[in-house]
Amino acid sequence: MRDIMGMMGKVKEMQSKMEKMQEEIAALEIEGKSGGGMVTVVLSGKGEMRSLKIDPSLFKEDDVEILEDLIVAAHKDAKDKGEAQAQEKMAALTAGIPLPPGMKFPF
Repeated sequence: MRDIMGMMGKVKEMQSKMEKMQEEIAALEIEGKSGGGMVTVVLSGKGEMRSLKIDPSLFKEDDVEILEDLIVAAHKDAKDKGEAQAQEKMAALTAGIPLPPGMKFPF
C-alpha cells in the first residue's frame, strides 16, 4: 500500500511540474527568419504569431510571391525552433520515465 501512496505522490508532483512547464512554454517567444533576415516572425510558445517584420525593400509588386514564400519560411523556422525548445523542456521533465517511442509534446 505504501508503494501506491508513494506513486500517487510522484504523479501529483509530476503533474505540478508539467503544469509549470506548460506555462513556461506558453510564455516563450521564438523568432524565425528567412531571406537573410528580411522577414522575421515571432511566435508564442503555443505557435501563435505575435509579430511580423518585413524589410521595406520587399514591397515591390513583382516580388509578391517571393514575399509570401519568405513569410511562410520564417513562420516555419520559428515553429520548428519552438517545437525543439518544447521537446528539450519535456525531455528534462520526463528524464528517467519511460515513454512510448515517438511520443512528443504537442505543439
